[in-house]
Amino acid sequence: MTHLDNCYSDAIWHRINQKTKPLGALGQLEQVAHQLALIQSNVNGALVEKINITQPTVIVFAGDHGIADEGVSIAPSAVTQQMVLNFLAGGAAINCFCRANQVDLKVVDCGILLPIANQDKALVVQRLGERTENFSQQAAMTKAQLTQGLAFGRSIAFEVIESGSTLLMFGEMGIGNTSSASAILAALSQREVASCVGLGTGITTEQLTKKTRLIEQGVSRCKGADVHTILAEVGGFEIVQMVGAYLAVSEKQIPVLVDGFIATAAAYAACQIEPACRDFLIFAHQSHESGHKYLLEEMNAEALLDLSLRLGEGTGAVLAVPLIRAAAEFYNDMASFEQAGVVV
Repeated sequence: MTHLDNCYSDAIWHRINQKTKPLGALGQLEQVAHQLALIQSNVNGALVEKINITQPTVIVFAGDHGIADEGVSIAPSAVTQQMVLNFLAGGAAINCFCRANQVDLKVVDCGILLPIANQDKALVVQRLGERTENFSQQAAMTKAQLTQGLAFGRSIAFEVIESGSTLLMFGEMGIGNTSSASAILAALSQREVASCVGLGTGITTEQLTKKTRLIEQGVSRCKGADVHTILAEVGGFEIVQMVGAYLAVSEKQIPVLVDGFIATAAAYAACQIEPACRDFLIFAHQSHESGHKYLLEEMNAEALLDLSLRLGEGTGAVLAVPLIRAAAEFYNDMASFEQAGVVV
């Protein structure tokens, strides 16, 4: 896969700069409009004058983690299933934000400890097991599970794109998954584990000390290894499916709004596998989980929002959808100086 062709870049900037505003006056929205127009011009094979945002969809990947048995979270693994049921019933924050912003929602069971008995049309079952192994003691998953997880993630992303979505977002749910994301960051970036680990859902100082030690045990097996080995050693079922989804999005040349810490860790891993994936990522917000700022640094990314969020579920990504729509709207319909008869 190759990076986006920048042959349209100058023409896109010219169009943006001719709008009735001072140069650069719309700040990051101009960067977003440029990125969206560049992506769609590449797909179109010619400069696009209208950015198309249709059927924005968030896919929430859910999976459980063996390391949760070590008490690294405020909640037990059973809460993952309870929250998935909440998603399906429409009662979670992500549901509220999807309704407020006209965003479609799919939920994927990637391997939660307690499966959902009653199938719901919004639920996609792509289980890799009941949950990962405790990665502080052994590999989180087998190489076969990793390969299947990447394929599952690609499959659901392809399905959503083929249904007509031109903007995707990925969220997650999984008790213990900040431990996995912290381990991925430390192993891939060569940063010290302690700087990559945060309070997650609100653990105590004593739990944080234990969490850091356990993550160090897992990272010590794979630090500096290739990305596939790292994902198998310390990843999560929901994280590897998210990685596969990011790879699918870049293959189909569709922009994706990146959510918080766990979603960005998956994006970071995806870009290690396929660097061209980075061209399609728009970073929605900076989470207040401590390691997220380091992930953004590693990816040379500037987030659109900072709302002190640390929830997950794709909530930050969905909250940024109005900014994406606004960027497309000004690119599409804001008058140029010539059209408006404004002389400067």
